[in-house]
Amino acid sequence: MGSGQWHVEKRSTFRNDSFVREYGTVPETGCLSIIVLGASGDLAKKKTFPALFNLYRQGFLNPDEVHIFGYARTKISDEELRDRIRGYLVDEKNAEQAEALSKFLQLIKYVSGPYDSEEGFQRLDNAISEHEISKNSTEGSSRRLFYLALPPSVYPSVCKMIKTCCMNKSDLGGWTRIVVEKPFGKDLESAEQLSSQIGELFDESQIYRIDHYLGKELVQNMLVLRFANRFFLPLWNRDNIENVQIVFREDFGTEGRGGYFDEYGIIRDIIQNHLLQVLCLVAMEKPISLKPEHIRDEKVKVLQSVVPISDDEVVLGQYEGYRDDSTVPNDSNTPTFATTILRIHNERWEGVPFILKAGKALNSRKAEIRIQFKDVPGDIFKCQKQGRNEFVIRLQPSEAMYMKLTVKQPGLEMNTVQSELDLSYGQRYQGVAIPEAYERLILDTIKGDQQHFVRRDELKVAWEIFTPLLHRIDKGEVKSIPYKPGSRGPKEADQLLEKAGYLQTHGYIWIPPTL
Repeated sequence: MGSGQWHVEKRSTFRNDSFVREYGTVPETGCLSIIVLGASGDLAKKKTFPALFNLYRQGFLNPDEVHIFGYARTKISDEELRDRIRGYLVDEKNAEQAEALSKFLQLIKYVSGPYDSEEGFQRLDNAISEHEISKNSTEGSSRRLFYLALPPSVYPSVCKMIKTCCMNKSDLGGWTRIVVEKPFGKDLESAEQLSSQIGELFDESQIYRIDHYLGKELVQNMLVLRFANRFFLPLWNRDNIENVQIVFREDFGTEGRGGYFDEYGIIRDIIQNHLLQVLCLVAMEKPISLKPEHIRDEKVKVLQSVVPISDDEVVLGQYEGYRDDSTVPNDSNTPTFATTILRIHNERWEGVPFILKAGKALNSRKAEIRIQFKDVPGDIFKCQKQGRNEFVIRLQPSEAMYMKLTVKQPGLEMNTVQSELDLSYGQRYQGVAIPEAYERLILDTIKGDQQHFVRRDELKVAWEIFTPLLHRIDKGEVKSIPYKPGSRGPKEADQLLEKAGYLQTHGYIWIPPTL
């Protein structure tokens, strides 16, 4: 500095294994072992194994490198596990897929054992090591991915067993990663306890907290939409946007899961994780790059800007007949429907209500983001009653994005009507298969890309937002209002939306275009 020249000291970067591979310092040469814990359960059969098969079928899992291990308490053979999952993977009448299925199933080996015993995990480690030796992998260069398709109550013991028995024995470019499913706790305290227990055993760069909504095509499109299109940049703020709705609706009830669902409710099951993650992508500032940590930094900033939820901006509901399930207590107050308004205290979003809405046994099934713009000032066409401009992103089903706008109705007279600019994926991208969320996220885990996974501090702030409300619900201080199955939910929810400034469009219905 004495010479008068500036000295720039580069800030240290959070260094994880994805950073290592990005800069090519340690090439990946070892074989890949994917271990599905809870292999005999519903999640593994319906989601994990089908995702692995589709990745294999598309060439993302090289049969010369990969082997798949199932682990569970159930005492069955390799062939019995293959028979159990076979029907979930493919229609065997499809000859082309049937051949791929046969080869895929031969990659699967099963090991049975308890989740808290070193003996069982030692057998699992021996089976993995045999595979690695057969592939001539150098010790320490192999890759081990543990997918915990298990209830969170066993995460600590399972992670301890993995750490004790199943890690790579030395570091020669290989890795060990774990994927954990939601729910990550039931409130702030339990989530932090779970994070601490797992965090004592694994580095944050080894932990992949999966939220499958972050793997959905239209959710992954959010950053591109917002930051790669010039015309959105000046519109995406409090000056132009009246309100934002993020909606999840199901047209069926708990269907035999009543006992499990009653422990959590719709806020813990859907809003605190899936819908809040979508909110982050809608509301965050532009990251300085697409590196996972830069994106996740911006998501955390949004969550830290959310003000405490007010009870008068919450409506809870419970559909009639929910308590008829024998596993549900007769006096249950657990909400099967909730509408809550979040407010973000920052320069971009001050005064804009973010309405998160989720429910079961409603009149339709869909998930969407609905951004409603402010009224046009000086309305010379007197058409405001027809509705406001809206930008709608349909996440499921019938993936689409469309802009509702007012146009002249064809004809001799100057009449206006609501119409849309429509990008429906089924029509625009014919013949293109949209990957399932689990396929993307498992592939991201193999690549070491944590962009679409929940970081520990992000999880903590998310629970800080909802825990006070959840505790008031658990104590019975906020009551669930009965509503009829097949309805829109409690009428009080529509009244809350109106109070928040949402203007419903009457007479306009978006119809997905036919091919």
